[in-house]
Amino acid sequence: MAIRTILHYPDKRLRESGKRIDKITAEIQCLVDDMAETMYAAPGVGLAATQIGEAVQIFVIDIAEQDQPSDLRVFINPEILERVDELTWNEGCLSFPGVTEEIDRAAKVRVRAQDREGKWFELEAEGLLAIAIQHENDHLQGVLMIDKLGPLKRRILDRKMKKRAEERANP
Repeated sequence: MAIRTILHYPDKRLRESGKRIDKITAEIQCLVDDMAETMYAAPGVGLAATQIGEAVQIFVIDIAEQDQPSDLRVFINPEILERVDELTWNEGCLSFPGVTEEIDRAAKVRVRAQDREGKWFELEAEGLLAIAIQHENDHLQGVLMIDKLGPLKRRILDRKMKKRAEERANP
């Protein structure tokens, strides 16, 4: 296992759509392990493969509190089948370090995906798990939280993140 570099906005690779995984191989399982280790080290509650420059349909989520045992969930080739109701959630993103924004999402979702071994499952989720599933699934489509903001907030955040990227590139 290895900790991978998390891409930060405005990196263009964050806009790539993930490709379906046809076969769960040892390399895919290694990628899942790397993603989990990277997510925990960040620390975060979710990470999509596209956030580490891997344009494939995988994300991992663990919403367990720090005093609870790990509850790592792996989603390969996920598909959100149903969205119910709506709520606004204060979201953060590892690709937008230090930023949180109010984002409108479905309150409940039903998702179908494969686990680390390739077995298909369906899951109904609400609360933070539903939010994380939608957030990470968006990443696999090249959709970022900045896209969910109104024009003014989007412009302000875009400028802030581009300035931060420029400062990191030219210290």
